[in-house]
Amino acid sequence: MKHVRLELTANGREREIHPMYDLLANHSSVDRAKTTHWNASGGELGIMHFVYGDLTAFEAELADIDSVLDYELTRVDDDSFDAYLRCVTGDAAGDLFETLTRGRLVVVHPIEWDPDGTQSIAVVGSPGEIQAVADGVPDPVECTVREIGGLEKAAEAATAKLSDRQREALESALDLRYYDAPREASVEDVAPEIGCARSTAAEHLRKTESKLLHSVFRG
Repeated sequence: MKHVRLELTANGREREIHPMYDLLANHSSVDRAKTTHWNASGGELGIMHFVYGDLTAFEAELADIDSVLDYELTRVDDDSFDAYLRCVTGDAAGDLFETLTRGRLVVVHPIEWDPDGTQSIAVVGSPGEIQAVADGVPDPVECTVREIGGLEKAAEAATAKLSDRQREALESALDLRYYDAPREASVEDVAPEIGCARSTAAEHLRKTESKLLHSVFRG
């Protein structure tokens, strides 16, 4: 089995795949994003994103996309929000998701959306299955293999699920030896290091721990 990082881009033609693809890749309301989970079935797609950008402007764009059947946006802070979307996929987007999930191939979440609209996707599978993805993405999407490794690379993806704020909280807690046994710091010590209230620091750490534990023990 191989762990491979793929780079996908439609070079500005993302709307030909799906309007939501175009919104995430090209609209000024999105600085960058992470796709954290999805489920595609029967011509519909349920998908969750963590978006760095302007929630108000993003929601205004959603109102003009007929293929978005339902959505919920939850603000995380002034510059980021969670987005749940239920969409009609259409033929091109359906082909893309089918290609990414064919056979026994595993997509390692999250999928990263860079500021230039490029998607960075990590997958684990046999060389033949991975090659089939690289060759099978629908036009106008282009797929480039950027990194190849063994399964040890997949373990690194656990921390990729964290937001920047959660990673900051975790690193501060580790530096302060919050996780040592016996513990040498408290949440009260972590909070000023990351510039927030005790309750907020505690919430960041709980969410961070939850994501890491679910990633390790439940994939």
